Amino acid sequence: MSADKIIVSGFLIRCPLGGYAWQILHYMVGLRQLGFDPYFVEDTSSFPGCYDPRTNSDTDDPTSGIAFVEGFFAHYGFADRWTFRDIARDRIVGLCRDARDAVLAEARVVISLAGVNRLPSKPGQQRVFIDFDPAYTQIRAASGDRALLELLNEHDALFTLGENIGRPGCRVPTAGFTWHPTRQPIALDLWPSLAADARAAFTTVGRWDENRREIHFEGESYSWRKRVEWMKFLALPRRTGARFRVAMDVAKLPDDLRVLQQNGWEVTDPIALSADAERYHDFICASRGEFTVAKDLNVRLATGWFSDRSACYLAAGRPVITQDTGFDRIFPTGKGLFSVRSIDEAADAVRASDADSAQHSHAARDIAERFFGAEHVLRELLSVL
Repeated sequence: MSADKIIVSGFLIRCPLGGYAWQILHYMVGLRQLGFDPYFVEDTSSFPGCYDPRTNSDTDDPTSGIAFVEGFFAHYGFADRWTFRDIARDRIVGLCRDARDAVLAEARVVISLAGVNRLPSKPGQQRVFIDFDPAYTQIRAASGDRALLELLNEHDALFTLGENIGRPGCRVPTAGFTWHPTRQPIALDLWPSLAADARAAFTTVGRWDENRREIHFEGESYSWRKRVEWMKFLALPRRTGARFRVAMDVAKLPDDLRVLQQNGWEVTDPIALSADAERYHDFICASRGEFTVAKDLNVRLATGWFSDRSACYLAAGRPVITQDTGFDRIFPTGKGLFSVRSIDEAADAVRASDADSAQHSHAARDIAERFFGAEHVLRELLSVL
């Protein structure tokens, strides 16, 4: 008897970067571990634009992303388990058109990561929406965003990485929907937990400043810009004597780059790193741990959001020090994982982590195993259906 087909629908060929690649691969591996036959499906019907990391520019040509996915999925045993429809060129790559149509018709479940693809629905098929932008999504829905409401209503179950949404102490509106909590699944075998080099830096990967998506809620404005949060921790290298290295596009703001470097931060090119999924993986594994911040709306509204990248650090046995978003109501903190609200708390966490690196490495891996293991996370998700 053949395994049930499940579709994972996401954003990768149009933006072929390491973070997206590992995010999707973890779903694929976890579903296969549970006995399903997973397929990755992407098309350009909703968002036709692509990004090419080779030129660091927007384009309508997905050639770079197709080559990225071919190599990446083949390496992890999914060479014949992906398909991409390029509407502008009327072509389908990966699976052929007939095979793609068969998967779309036969899949029992479609897991839509952030709703970035609008796939045709089939009778009896269950559709799952995963919200990657907690608070932003719910506030837009509560404000009556018709396009978003239409998208959400196409799904049988809604999940959010904002695990506190709908719970006491979280002001984010539910907009009349039931939001089931979920988190990034991690295929733990892909992240061996090895001893860290004591000379290594605390690192992270991401965008420095996205001046978009400011949102208003209950008379207050909430920023999407992480730059504002980073500046609160500017003196951390001088306060602790530890190394900090960020793979972020700070160079697009030369004054910010100069200020960071003057305060002891090491800055590296995020695109050169993320354009290679294995290099992205190795960057995390070679780190001392992660120090990072969160978006203003997740901090102030205590959504419980936790980064999929940070979950990878934990799986690799790398302690994570990150801004409080209310996730300390969900996960244990103080060993391997630190929730901080100020530079004083961040400095204390760095010192604690350095004082007994082996203990915090083991604790980080333990948290990953207890809370982020792909089989457990996806079994819980599918049990709602």
